[in-house]
Amino acid sequence: MKRNQLALSLAGLLLAPASGAVFAQSTAPQDQQSAQSQQPAPSSAKQLQTITVTGSALPRVDTETPSPVTVITAQDIARSGFTNVSDVVRAISADNSGTIPPAFYAGFATGSSGVALRGLTVNSTLVLVDGKRSASYPLVDDGIRSFVDLQTLPLAAIERIEVLKDGASSIYGSDAIAGVVNIILKPTFQGVEGTAEVGNSQHGGGFHKHASLVAGYGDLNTDRYNAYFSAEWEQDQAIPLKDRSFPFNSTNLTSIGGPDLRIGNPANFNGSSVGSVTPAGPTPGGAATGPSQPLGPCTGGTQLETNAAGSYCAQDAAYQYGHAQQYSNKDGLYGRFTYKFNDTTKAYAAVSYYQSVVHELGTPPQIQSSVPNNTDNIQLPPGNPSNPFPGQYAYINYLFGDIPGGTNVDTHNLRAVLDIQGTFGDWNYEASVVGNHEWQGYENLGFLSYQALLNAVANGTYNFVNPSANSAAIRNQIAPPDIAQNHSDMDVFDFTVNRQLFDLPGGPTGFAAGLQFRHEGQLQEQLNPGGIYQGLGNTFITGSRNVSGMYTEFDAPLLESLEVDVSGRFDHYPRVGNNFSPKVGLKWKPLDWVALRATYSKGFRAPQFGEGPGSFSAGFVANSVAGQGAPASFLAAHGNSNYVTVPYALEEGSSGNPNLKPEKSRSFTFGVVVQPVSWFNASIDYYNIRKSNVIVPANPGVALLNYYNTGTVLPGYTMTFDIPDPAHPTAPLRPIFVGADYVNGNWLETTGVDLDMQVHFQFSNGITYISELQGTQIFQWKQDSAGQIQSYVGTQGPFNLSSGAGTPRTRGNWANTIEWGPLSLTGTIYFVSKEYESAQDVTGTTACFDALGPGGGPLAGNCTMSSFTYGNLVGSYKLNDHITLTASVDNVTDRKPPLAPLNYAANFYNPTYDYAGIIGRFWNVGVKVKF
Repeated sequence: MKRNQLALSLAGLLLAPASGAVFAQSTAPQDQQSAQSQQPAPSSAKQLQTITVTGSALPRVDTETPSPVTVITAQDIARSGFTNVSDVVRAISADNSGTIPPAFYAGFATGSSGVALRGLTVNSTLVLVDGKRSASYPLVDDGIRSFVDLQTLPLAAIERIEVLKDGASSIYGSDAIAGVVNIILKPTFQGVEGTAEVGNSQHGGGFHKHASLVAGYGDLNTDRYNAYFSAEWEQDQAIPLKDRSFPFNSTNLTSIGGPDLRIGNPANFNGSSVGSVTPAGPTPGGAATGPSQPLGPCTGGTQLETNAAGSYCAQDAAYQYGHAQQYSNKDGLYGRFTYKFNDTTKAYAAVSYYQSVVHELGTPPQIQSSVPNNTDNIQLPPGNPSNPFPGQYAYINYLFGDIPGGTNVDTHNLRAVLDIQGTFGDWNYEASVVGNHEWQGYENLGFLSYQALLNAVANGTYNFVNPSANSAAIRNQIAPPDIAQNHSDMDVFDFTVNRQLFDLPGGPTGFAAGLQFRHEGQLQEQLNPGGIYQGLGNTFITGSRNVSGMYTEFDAPLLESLEVDVSGRFDHYPRVGNNFSPKVGLKWKPLDWVALRATYSKGFRAPQFGEGPGSFSAGFVANSVAGQGAPASFLAAHGNSNYVTVPYALEEGSSGNPNLKPEKSRSFTFGVVVQPVSWFNASIDYYNIRKSNVIVPANPGVALLNYYNTGTVLPGYTMTFDIPDPAHPTAPLRPIFVGADYVNGNWLETTGVDLDMQVHFQFSNGITYISELQGTQIFQWKQDSAGQIQSYVGTQGPFNLSSGAGTPRTRGNWANTIEWGPLSLTGTIYFVSKEYESAQDVTGTTACFDALGPGGGPLAGNCTMSSFTYGNLVGSYKLNDHITLTASVDNVTDRKPPLAPLNYAANFYNPTYDYAGIIGRFWNVGVKVKF
């Protein structure tokens, strides 16, 4: 076998329309394709070139290592139709819960995209470029996890992407618990190649433009040098939700038995852009003395509604302000110069610069907010120009429609590499230096300054009745932009050596060793300095450290059919201490067409800067006191008022802990690879990963329940409390903030299988047919949470980790390509299985979590989010040796996403797995020029 291949068919997976991979380790039969290219295999052993496969430090001719590796070639990427690294990597079936979709713009790490193999979060998958570490995204996921942003990596210069789906701490050190994604760029390039493409959505919005250019000159063998550069640009326009169909464009679900979640109802402590007021008598803080009424006519898309408390203008915020896709613009340059000193020594220098700009449009701010200062009961004083009740105070509910909400993110990534490779006697060596700096301008818009808001209300300087009369200066005073400058650094020196040692019956043994020294740094400026902004969480990440490590690997072909590979790495981290990670792999070929492979490894993840001393993070969850488990006595003290029954924003905070231990992992894999005939190859690999000392926030639910039952705050926790319940001012206060240090939790474990198959026919009439099937089946994903074993497979848990996206049991894709002369056509089916709407990490039970349907039940009668299947079609036609026309249709059948009431990253759909459904049918046309 020339390359790792996933999988014999499991009947259960084959019956599902899941799988296959437009770019699954696409490998032609041994006698037709080499591991590095798609050219005919060399006929002479002298011509065979070695290659270092991700997960190993040893160069080898046979690239089928004991570990499963998915290889995505440049041709595979072209067949997929994807135009950025994020889409390519996130289509891999092993990418699961904890991944960061680029569509989640309201998250802590807005404007980014991350991969989470095996569902072990983005900080347990290591992303490399040419086998070398890269700087982290300046913003951290959920205020804690550092990761490499896939949207600031070059695509035009990629030769292939290798995805190691196995623990790799024995070679790479920290963070490689779930696996490694290695972006391998072209070592050389000659000629000129350019592409241009435009596309658009059938349903409006999202106009797409993409262009790339690669140009190079020089032959290493004749000229002794090669120089090339690449440039690329991609721009995508926003897609408003109002251009999409119900229910994804609305918050009013009454027509399907759900609630009316439109804003404006004073009982829900929110207002619309028209706003409403309620008279409250001559004394500040007094009870309402009459019904509510709108501040003016219900215009601007609002509708008049009346209930027992009065009248108000209801507004569908999703329809008016929501977006399925935000504006983004990405461009980058990459240059590389390689010089060959002699037949054994060469060096290269490379520089890249990439910029990613995202403009997120959000919902304008509400005047009412419970954190960090409670303004739910804010009142206009008598005499305020917007107060229609003479001599009385007026409760006001209002949305600042003239103050746009949103976020602007401008990220820059500069990376330089100097690398030299050669031989010294019997030793091969490689030394490299990498400097990678990523910086970012981050701007939050539409968050109210608490003190400025109070001043505007008291002085009457803001006109609530006629917002168009407000000056830009007044609006900017009430909601000044929140601006931060963030950055991260990764500077690395690597030195490796390898050689053959002695011969065994199966061939020469291989030995490799390496040293690594690196400097890491990260600064994410305080998100809400001084807590001046209403409704905005807070994060501050700081830290720098120098890390050293050394590793070794020994490969022993004990027999022609039996190979053993052993590796280990020692790392030293300041404050954390030392760690040793071993790994052993075994490959046995009892027959020429069958190979068995297995690995056992231990890994670790050192605490990152977001988890370390000096850093902290705080975000909001929406839940009621009753929903937090308060006993009946606490609720009765409030007479079951809105204070305890209506959801409100509870801020949960976590602080860095200098005493954290590293996370540890134990993992093993076992697989079978077969190629009984030249036109068919397949493999299946079982994985089992168990992680201990998992770093998690302290459980806020424990502290909340203790407070509700005893009225005291648990040691180690901090709480801040709300203003008194207006209806029961002497009753116990509800918490608005609960926080504690990060802690080492217990354990989590996940198991499953990966599958890959390829069929490759070449007919006598010149037609070539390639069918590739890739899939992942998860058997279990469970964790120990405070002594309770929680299971998430096939549910929407872990809810907080995955933004409600959940853990689908089956994920995969199946690609079929036909090539006939100048014509190439690829159709790919993508599949994600259904999920039960429960989340044990939130509720502590396996019960249905969805309560948006009739009578508080689920919207779906079986409490299940349906599976999602869609297909893409990509084609090209080669006019001549220089010009090729390209075209594609994404989501050919215009499949809509399944309803996902629990997902909080989007409006009733799942953007992590079902994003193609909300975009709908999308076409692209382009041209490729090559000289």
